[in-house]
Amino acid sequence: MQLTDMNWPQVAGLDKNTPVLIPVAALEQHGGHMPVFTDSMLLGEVVRRASEKLEETVLFAPLMWLGNSDHHMDFPGTLSAAPRVYLDLLNGLAENFLSHGFKRIVFLNGHGGNIVPGRQATFELRQRHRERTDLLLLFATYWDCGARPHEIRDDFSQQQMGHAGEWETSMILRIAPHLVGDLSKLQTVEFDSSLAPAVRGWITKDQSETGHIGFPQEATAEKGELLFQTFAGGVIDLMNRVAGWDGESWSE
Repeated sequence: MQLTDMNWPQVAGLDKNTPVLIPVAALEQHGGHMPVFTDSMLLGEVVRRASEKLEETVLFAPLMWLGNSDHHMDFPGTLSAAPRVYLDLLNGLAENFLSHGFKRIVFLNGHGGNIVPGRQATFELRQRHRERTDLLLLFATYWDCGARPHEIRDDFSQQQMGHAGEWETSMILRIAPHLVGDLSKLQTVEFDSSLAPAVRGWITKDQSETGHIGFPQEATAEKGELLFQTFAGGVIDLMNRVAGWDGESWSE
């Protein structure tokens, strides 16, 4: 069910145990070879594929394209909601659905910079409604759903998402190849974990002058299709589990 296609009496008539999926992404630089709308395009395709299997059981909100992208602001074209603004935005969206009676709210994320504030917003929501045991409040990132792509196909150079690297570039090659620039001269920008397990404060230019992190030159449309299949399948599984929750238990 697409919220954008419904009138208010139709929404009012829905079972309030219907899971609500709110896609959240970003508009920000993706290196010199990818469009700034990459995150929103990719999440939109994952959601489109998942919705084909979930159309009768899940209420899909429209994609929120503005994300927390302050760390990319050195690159023109990036638009960002500052972290505390973004926290309020997600809190407000969820509160809207709660005020309409819905109980199972899932933020599905498509941008790494949204993860910390998204988890915090979900935590804050639970504290405000701590007297209720009938709420299921989740924040999930699509590339953490489902199988690990590099374990399915052995020619992946990356084992994690990165930024405008092999995974994202492959996915854009699958759905919008005309928006991808010349990959032949791009160099690998390695992932930096030298201070792990500590988490370092950073901006993108600390790691990459070009704006990408990973192996974009290794991207192919065929890899992109596998990535979409894998991630959409994971989202379908997650939402079926949300729909099957008994409405009160901590675990499934």
